[in-house]
Amino acid sequence: MRDVAVIGVGMQKWGELWAKSTRDIFVESALLAMDDAGVDTLGAMYVGSMAPGLFADQEHLGSVMADYLGQKLIPSTRVESACASGGLAFRLACMDVASGMHDVVLAGGVEKMTDIGGGDATHALASAADMKWEAVHGVTFPGLYAMMAVAHMAKYGTTREQLAHVAVKNHYNGSMNSRAQFPMKITVEGVINSVKVADPLNILDCSPITDGAAAAIVVPADMVKDFKKAGVKVIGTGHATDTIALHDREDLTTLAAVSASAEQAYKMSGKGPRDLDFVEVHDCFTIAEIIVSESLGLFERGKGGPAAEAGDTGLEGRTPINPSGGLKSKGHPVGATGVAQIVEITEQLRGEAGKRQIKNARVALAQNMGGSGGSSVVHILEVM
Repeated sequence: MRDVAVIGVGMQKWGELWAKSTRDIFVESALLAMDDAGVDTLGAMYVGSMAPGLFADQEHLGSVMADYLGQKLIPSTRVESACASGGLAFRLACMDVASGMHDVVLAGGVEKMTDIGGGDATHALASAADMKWEAVHGVTFPGLYAMMAVAHMAKYGTTREQLAHVAVKNHYNGSMNSRAQFPMKITVEGVINSVKVADPLNILDCSPITDGAAAAIVVPADMVKDFKKAGVKVIGTGHATDTIALHDREDLTTLAAVSASAEQAYKMSGKGPRDLDFVEVHDCFTIAEIIVSESLGLFERGKGGPAAEAGDTGLEGRTPINPSGGLKSKGHPVGATGVAQIVEITEQLRGEAGKRQIKNARVALAQNMGGSGGSSVVHILEVM
């Protein structure tokens, strides 16, 4: 197996992109990544997208995107793992290059979520949960994560204020990210007093509905010298699944798929939680960031909330989480989120993150999750 590196990334501003189609926003990000890498021809591509048929009436994205990118006749595959679709697309691109099948592979992700009404969007997102036993009975994702939050509060004493600190920190980071959907600062009081969605979660605890795309170019590590920018090596990857329904899990306060996928990536990379200079995690809700941080081994069980409140997860904390602003501020076009994490990590490790740059960053982790933890993908990257 060959070592793999990222040598180009691309992403445009996310938000409500009314004037652009799914193919428009994907091709824009793909072209940015190809220009960043200095390539004009691909060997293959993988397109992460959760529900383009429900959101935008367009399936068969492998063919559509290769065509509109001017890369016809190459193998192009649409990848789905709910909100982890982008992360899985990146993993498959890495596996493709590592196997020796192709030398230059694009991993992309895209979702156009705002062309349908709120009810239809809720239905589309609910298809990532257990439709038969959860969604049909009215339990959509805010309700599922609210149950996880209540369980975590009861077991560990996690507070409403600690949840709010996660949102405040991520919006602070996002305020320095020109591509973020909501790049504004917020306050703990503002989060706590915002509109209730599913007790104890308020609207400012929840990631938004977003249009957006992101892309990364993956090549063999020994070819990096042939490209115009420094490469970032992919040293570990992991993928795991769990029961899709919460009622089948032994413990609602942890995420077994996250832990399993992380253990695979740690073992492959030879790194552990204490070796990471920062992480990008799947903060679809504030409680998700706290539970994920514990499931990754960054903090002991029950200590993720206090760590957020103490500032340990801030840009200058001992374990910075989501310097990009995360899903909460940057946005969450579900199929693109996992690739956007790779964009942030690549730019951080190349020293290109501007005001939110993590000092002396050399090793970082990306964790992307489907549904309420029914799937999880983890990657560890390092400066070459």
